[in-house]
Amino acid sequence: MNITVIGTGYVGLVTGVILSDVGHNVVCMDIDKNKIDELNRGNLPIFEPGLNEKMEMAVSNSNLRFTSDIVESLKDAEVVFIAVGTPPTENGSADIQYVMKAAKDVASYATGNLVLVLKSTVPVGTWKKVSKIIKEELQLRNKTHIIIDVCSNPEFLREGSAVMDFLYPDRIVIGIDSTSWRSMQIYNVMYNVYEPILLYKHNIRNRDESAKFILVTPVSAEMIKYASNSMLATRISFMNSIAELCEKVGADVDMVRSGIASDSRIGSEFLTPGPGYGGSCFPKDIKALISTFQDAGADASLLIEVERRNEIQKNVLTQKLIGIFGYDLHGMKVAIWGLSFKPNTDDV
Repeated sequence: MNITVIGTGYVGLVTGVILSDVGHNVVCMDIDKNKIDELNRGNLPIFEPGLNEKMEMAVSNSNLRFTSDIVESLKDAEVVFIAVGTPPTENGSADIQYVMKAAKDVASYATGNLVLVLKSTVPVGTWKKVSKIIKEELQLRNKTHIIIDVCSNPEFLREGSAVMDFLYPDRIVIGIDSTSWRSMQIYNVMYNVYEPILLYKHNIRNRDESAKFILVTPVSAEMIKYASNSMLATRISFMNSIAELCEKVGADVDMVRSGIASDSRIGSEFLTPGPGYGGSCFPKDIKALISTFQDAGADASLLIEVERRNEIQKNVLTQKLIGIFGYDLHGMKVAIWGLSFKPNTDDV
């Protein structure tokens, strides 16, 4: 299929490279011409294990191109992924101005029918806003003969293992308006996009199970992304609270963690105590979901406490130093082993 990915940040590059790697014809577009020039020279702006090799192979096979020209990028496009940033605003909500600008550009310069896929992490209700602006732009441009269907397809990539996450996903969530008379056509298009991934997991890994292709409403798809990250952040804050209590009562937190993790209902992931969750997703997604709770008049106290606990946790190492050496740490040399927030990533 002919696929365009708007945005060459972390999500956009991984999406574009892997979809081209499995056989689609992909154009990655970004308004940052310097970034596009570097990509055309073969230089990735991010570090992600395995991504550079796959990008080089896709480019050499003519399956992947980079451009800063929106008109060129949309030529012959059947599917367009929006994977631009949604940074937090002052009140913690996600800023969707770049998503809306990209959607408006797609409607302005589209030359034929296509499916527009929201890959960026966006607040609940963004799908509806994007659909509205596309309809308005098509009418303004006298292009009502063109059909642009909008669906939500949140990403679940982990830095350091994003290539494997995309190739071997636990689930692929597709949010489609079931009331639309074109819902089946949208489903078929999205299934065709991901069919190589589904086959890749099933055949290459020789596993009986395939990734779950989950069809939900667009609003539910938007919520799944935020709820997933918030659940993981909650586990981290919970375990950090338990670690503090273990220190006070004399329990061994590693033994406690092992005992908890052996419960099949709980598992071992995200149960290691530490200086709090970080990275580019959890902090902003927690804030965005809290903002959504408050806008909807729902009780956000649980997530507010998760965030508060994480802020406290940032000072734990300092307090440990003070506990050993006293309050005057002036002139002391402190070594930090490792600067990235997790292994196999350059994100600090």
